[in-house]
Amino acid sequence: MGSLPVVAGFGRRLGIAATVDGLCPVRDVAIATHGEVIEALVANRLTSPAPLVRVEDWARAWAVSEVFGVAAEALNDDRVGRALDAIAGQLDAIVGTVGARAIAEFGLDVSRLHWDMTSISLHGAYDTVDDAHVRPRYGKPKDRRPDLKQIQTGLAVTGDGGVPVLHRAFDGGAGEVNQVVGSMESLRAMAGPRRFLLVGDSKLISYANLHALVAADVTFVAPASKQWVDAGTLAAQRLADTVEAGYVADRDLDKEPDARGRYHVREDTMVVAAKRKADPDITLRRVFVWSSARAGAAAHARAKKLDRARDDLGRLSRGLGSRHYPDTDAVTARVTQIGRDRRVAAYLRAEIGTDQHDKPTLAWHYDQAALDTEAATDGWYALLTNLDPAEADPAEILRRYKGQEAVERRYGDFKGPLAVAPLFLHNNRRIAALITVICLALLIFSLVEREIRRGIAPERTMRGLYPENRPARPTARMIFAALTSMRLIPASRGAPPTVPRPNDIQLRLLRLLDIDPTRLH
Repeated sequence: MGSLPVVAGFGRRLGIAATVDGLCPVRDVAIATHGEVIEALVANRLTSPAPLVRVEDWARAWAVSEVFGVAAEALNDDRVGRALDAIAGQLDAIVGTVGARAIAEFGLDVSRLHWDMTSISLHGAYDTVDDAHVRPRYGKPKDRRPDLKQIQTGLAVTGDGGVPVLHRAFDGGAGEVNQVVGSMESLRAMAGPRRFLLVGDSKLISYANLHALVAADVTFVAPASKQWVDAGTLAAQRLADTVEAGYVADRDLDKEPDARGRYHVREDTMVVAAKRKADPDITLRRVFVWSSARAGAAAHARAKKLDRARDDLGRLSRGLGSRHYPDTDAVTARVTQIGRDRRVAAYLRAEIGTDQHDKPTLAWHYDQAALDTEAATDGWYALLTNLDPAEADPAEILRRYKGQEAVERRYGDFKGPLAVAPLFLHNNRRIAALITVICLALLIFSLVEREIRRGIAPERTMRGLYPENRPARPTARMIFAALTSMRLIPASRGAPPTVPRPNDIQLRLLRLLDIDPTRLH
């Protein structure tokens, strides 16, 4: 049985099956409704993520019929495919309805929402596509598989618990910077009259996006890319001109004060010029941030790549004149490759020549001035925002931005425990539908984590999630793993199905989630 009772309970609270059935009705004679099939697929993602085949076999091995009231034979490959086809035309309505239900049912705070996109690789040619749905195309994949077509997906998660209340699928070749406005409008509709802060990555910053956000009275925070704040501007910053922000990263909360990372901030303004005379220039607040952890990491990474390049150049020097490096052309090619592969070309200086015996020679050094220029930017980055100074000072802007890791963590869940990538389906219509199924699973996954953490507050950790019983901050992955061993004894010889007593940690989790595992369909 595993976590099926939890999935069913949260599915009921979110109204997943009811929403799908309302938008995609079936004939009364159907063995299972589209909503029931989709809800079972959500449970499949959360209990046994694998390529979407043999769902029927999974349903027979798990207590699907007892918990969800769906017979295993109703989840054959053909029926699953027809359910995906059915919801494909109603994805926006399903996502919006369930997302709004999550906000209301669980009291989610949507005053701060974090937006980001990722790519999903596809196996297959997909030469024929349905133009009404996202198109698989070659792009810039995050998994570094340029040989595969991809689609992209965007998530908007709450600052309150990292809950994904909205998702969108996009064409594989769509530029991230162009997807912000449409998603922002969907978020506005979902949030209703509430005003929210949109936090994004550097792709959020373009004149078109900024103009639309300002016109819609949406506040935002995003880091500035090098296009907007160059390295020279960052290098010109001085720690003496900043104030300490007082922000403590989650990873440092259990550390001694002296061992925690420090953050310093200072503020000025920046004007984003319009491309057309008819459009207004946009004045933004610019917050420069210095992070001791980021500075240390940059210095460590630079020292590491310098050492590796030094080793490569040492081997090259010892091999001069050998069959591998017989002439200056071969040496030049190798020096160029080292500079590129070790990412030291900006400060590697080399003189290549020949001696009296026409043997190639090499003299090299690192340009200290170039190293110092790069080191001056260590730890620095800039945030751009239209937040009112009366609403948030520079330290508060930093704190609000720092929740952006929540959406990155959810993408880790998206491609990890829920096994979204890689995908292989017959057509792009079903791909779009499956992305929604997986995002609904991610919604439940995240809500379960949020409810457990709220339930144990003010404590941050609980025991029993690790075999050795050491305390741990509960994550959804740990919670679902702890529930995996729950079992159900099927009905037999007139006896009803029974649930053996869960262990202590399972009982505690079920109480915190307000789930009765004996409540069967």
